Amino acid sequence: MSTSQGVDQPLAPAIALWLVRHAQPLVEPGVCYGAMDVAADPHATQLAAQALADALPLGLALVSSPLQRCEQLTKVLRGLRPDLTCTFDARLTEMDFGRWEGQRWDAIDRAELESWTQAFATWRCGGGECVQGFMDRVGAAWDATRASGQPTVWIAHAGVIRAAQLLAQGQRQTDRAEQWPKAAPAFGQWWVQT
Repeated sequence: MSTSQGVDQPLAPAIALWLVRHAQPLVEPGVCYGAMDVAADPHATQLAAQALADALPLGLALVSSPLQRCEQLTKVLRGLRPDLTCTFDARLTEMDFGRWEGQRWDAIDRAELESWTQAFATWRCGGGECVQGFMDRVGAAWDATRASGQPTVWIAHAGVIRAAQLLAQGQRQTDRAEQWPKAAPAFGQWWVQT
């Protein structure tokens, strides 16, 4: 069964996996900040951690992206729920957009964005990471979580959660931009897949 905060998600027959998005980052709207290590709003982080601490069952493993916007939520959550075992996993970091990082999306060369759309899986965004490499990285974390057999919470990013949606459907590749999921939890929110 899949539950969410407002949206049902595809199911994967396995253990419960809580997919949590970090709180609102301290970055101007419209700026590309994939692998850029930006902090999250402390108050929003506290509110998200409290809601999550109240909702999480006992016995979960906690795996977090090491980027500070996720690390902040992880640390506050651990303060509220010391029963959660925690590890940081670089495979859960957001996609690396290379030289696009820190730029406004509307300032990025249109020809580069079109090249990405036309070669969605293999184009290295801003010279950084390609979508297939990103999917492979998140897929390796997905496989490790499933193999553990332990219900787990991931504190991660919208892109990681979108990749997990595809992985839950058994999809390991995305050749076209229109295959990439549009929906993701809001900042500080989560989806649960079981």
